[in-house]
Amino acid sequence: MVVASALKQGEHGHHKTVRQYRDQHIVRIVRLKTSEDEDMKPKLTLLPNKIPFIEVPMENAASVSLFIFCRVGSRYETKEINGASHFIEHLMFKGTKRRPDTEAISRELDRYGAVNNAMTSKDYTCYYVKIDAKKGKQAADILQDMLIHSKFDAHEIDRERGVIIEEINMYEDNPNMHIEDLLESILFPNSTLGWNIAGPREVIRTVSREALIRYRDAYYVPSRLVVVAAGAIRPELRAKIRSTLGKIRTPVRAQDHAFKKFSPVALKDRLVIQEKRTEQTQVGIAFHGFAMGSKDEPAAKILATILGGSMSSRLFINVRVQKGLCYSISASHQSLEDTGVFSIYAGLDRKRIPLAIKTILDELRDVKLHGVTPEELVRAKDYLRGKLALAFEDTSVRADWYGRGYLFRKTLETPEQRLRQLGAVTVADVRRVAQKIFVNAHMASAVIGPQAKKRTLEKIFKMR
Repeated sequence: MVVASALKQGEHGHHKTVRQYRDQHIVRIVRLKTSEDEDMKPKLTLLPNKIPFIEVPMENAASVSLFIFCRVGSRYETKEINGASHFIEHLMFKGTKRRPDTEAISRELDRYGAVNNAMTSKDYTCYYVKIDAKKGKQAADILQDMLIHSKFDAHEIDRERGVIIEEINMYEDNPNMHIEDLLESILFPNSTLGWNIAGPREVIRTVSREALIRYRDAYYVPSRLVVVAAGAIRPELRAKIRSTLGKIRTPVRAQDHAFKKFSPVALKDRLVIQEKRTEQTQVGIAFHGFAMGSKDEPAAKILATILGGSMSSRLFINVRVQKGLCYSISASHQSLEDTGVFSIYAGLDRKRIPLAIKTILDELRDVKLHGVTPEELVRAKDYLRGKLALAFEDTSVRADWYGRGYLFRKTLETPEQRLRQLGAVTVADVRRVAQKIFVNAHMASAVIGPQAKKRTLEKIFKMR
């Protein structure tokens, strides 16, 4: 990539002609480095205990983002401890021997203006800090202290039960958030993928401290961890990671277990409804998609972009702009280790749901029968390229990209490599993938809103 960069800035508030600008400024050509330049390539080393440590340099970065991934999430749980992965994530912030409570941890990070958080998903948990690169060593010390030395104080556990239940209440009170949980509960029948990540309230109220510690000790082990640093990576950060996280011991006898892989089946219950007094009706439609690494994954990504990835996508234009049936509508494809989810979410005018659903499903049928145009394909590729370029200006995005890529696929795929895969997708590929995904027997639908009658809606939510 080549850009022109001005060495001097023009006088503020004064307009200049092109000739004046050219004459008064020295212009040089700067080549922006990419992830494929030798000194910008991600570097993988193994800590003494074999934990992968990925370094992702970023030219001119002033910050460093440190991420620690653990390959455990709600799909590894049993019914008796459903919600344990998320509960443990909360408890990691509740104090260690050196930092006795949440306030001590927060005060130390706030002192340097750091951004820190954690997340739990179906298949991984992640803890991260983004901080001034000069304080990277402190970030590493805090994160390792939380992961290795958290106290899991009984009083804090009991107090956190109420916090998590309020978090569950928040999600369930928000139809825009809760619709996803409802949809996945019927898209993945008889699978832990259909379970709520936060767990049911009764488990959160009763799960014991011993059960939580037992689960943590089984899964927070070197073979399931990946550490990533992205940005300006200083020697003292590397040393701290090696001397702390590199000393986590591997258990003599493994106590972790693999999850049961999901195989898509024809869905018996394909519609779930939650009656709720709202002005707007939330609707979700989902199909089984493609797993990570599938040859069809790039085409599915492009299909989702064309249908509902932007404000110029088919669904946005036809459902919102031309017919005024919704405020928000989107489509996406998310890949998991053994399957995927192609989903469409919309907030609809509750008085015109039949027309809105017909319009959405007509678009899916059209792309299934007739495919997409070459122009749509080119625009979708350009859109994804641009979005990736903007995102990769953030060190935390880089850390997340490489961390999850290695956690699940044991690869250090660069954005450039990913873009080449997307670039190879053809119009025929997109149509073929649409025909694979949009199958009535694998279509799940969810509705949250008032006066939602199942018998009536069942007639509407059908691919023909």
